[in-house]
Amino acid sequence: MENKLAELERLVAAQAAQIETLSGENAFLRRQLENLRRFQFGRTSERLDPSQLELIPSQTIIVPVASAPTTRPSAPRRRRTPRRVRVLADLPVEEVILDPEEVERDPKAFVCIGQVVTEEIGVVPPRYYLRRYIRRKYTSKLERACAPIVADLMPRLIPGSFASVELVTDIVLKKFIEHLPLNRQEQVLKMQFGINLSRKTMCDWIGKAADWLQPIYRHIRDKLQQSGYLQVDETPIRFCGKKGGGSGQGYLWVYNRPGGDVLFEWHPSRASACLEGMLDKFAGRLQCDAYGAYASFIKTRDGIELHACWAHARRKVFEAKDECPAQTGWLLHQIGLLYAIERKLKGKSPALRQAVRESESLMVLRRIEKMLRLKLPQHLPKSGMGTAIHYALALWPLLLKFVEDGRVEIDNNLVENAIRPTAIGKKNWLFVGHPDAGQRGAILYTIMENCKRQGINPREYLLDVLGRLPGLKSHQTNDLTPERWAAARRKQAA
Repeated sequence: MENKLAELERLVAAQAAQIETLSGENAFLRRQLENLRRFQFGRTSERLDPSQLELIPSQTIIVPVASAPTTRPSAPRRRRTPRRVRVLADLPVEEVILDPEEVERDPKAFVCIGQVVTEEIGVVPPRYYLRRYIRRKYTSKLERACAPIVADLMPRLIPGSFASVELVTDIVLKKFIEHLPLNRQEQVLKMQFGINLSRKTMCDWIGKAADWLQPIYRHIRDKLQQSGYLQVDETPIRFCGKKGGGSGQGYLWVYNRPGGDVLFEWHPSRASACLEGMLDKFAGRLQCDAYGAYASFIKTRDGIELHACWAHARRKVFEAKDECPAQTGWLLHQIGLLYAIERKLKGKSPALRQAVRESESLMVLRRIEKMLRLKLPQHLPKSGMGTAIHYALALWPLLLKFVEDGRVEIDNNLVENAIRPTAIGKKNWLFVGHPDAGQRGAILYTIMENCKRQGINPREYLLDVLGRLPGLKSHQTNDLTPERWAAARRKQAA
């Protein structure tokens, strides 16, 4: 009887353990499904309902209350420039004078005492035309035996083709800024302008433009390798042309220097070996997410120190908000305090940022760590809250490191912002046509994104640079990076 009772107790315990495991897996799958639904159909904002905030979740967590700030007389609000004026400020003006018929019949009988102005934005559709260079041949009247002479043709972007710098620039911008696939560009050119230009030809021209821009790309890369602080992330993009047919999964690896340049690199995989080309010559701080390739890479490298990203840690907590609204509310509130400090420090010197972080942020971080370690035993590892806690604690030493250096950001959001245009693009053109085209796209995304950062018109930049590159040597291209090009333009305008 006792043996049977013990056996039943073991059976009940095993069933209870199985139920607990299955419940955890069920909650995990439900959370994954909810995240997928939110990603595809819902809003992607990670704002939290204030009713979910629990400011003091336990008697063991003491949050000091800041004293009420002394009231200061509010500064008079500056009047904002009306939006209409801001929108129309930089447009060229074409004036159309409208006079009454009576005035037109007898203008001498009237005196103008004022005017009523109505404005609208006009549009001139793109105009394509054929530019024909005619190089006439001449022979000397005095020396008939001499060979005829003819003017030299200026160096061309794509010799032997009818591609002008303007046309190639337009195709590049439409794909990499407006995210218009080449098949749609082909249709527009044919239907609206009667130009039969195949997508294959346009693809070849884009490749040639990327080849010309490669020396500039290398200058940007060399500068980033010497920067001492980089943020890195990767984003998937499918590609065709895989051996054996079909498509494969490639990745754009993105390297960002806050306040500086950004660089895209294409690789057909997500392996740690993809980091070698860029980071072999790099030493300093590398900020990234928890993907294992980064930690694996630096194990065999000296001089690289990993920093974690608080945005990723916050995201894990946010994903558990429906499972544990009170605890996630408190954690998100504390993380919000960290970001409030960072907003206050925006634009300040690295020394001041470090000092304020050590005096203010470190106190918040200690509260967060105490909370995480207190709640760790209460959650299954696969639950939403358990996943968030394990994620943060596994990276905790790396999540603290931003306090030590005022040059380092609290998160990797700047590099994620740089990735965003590629995410919009691949929704339209879906995949890269060939593995070789991946790096060409990386070069062009690098140039376009750095133009945006410098506040320069990418069309003006490409028209100038692509027009000059065929006549330059590789060592003469250092001044053509978007940063130096913009500086030269500002100097000319001064």
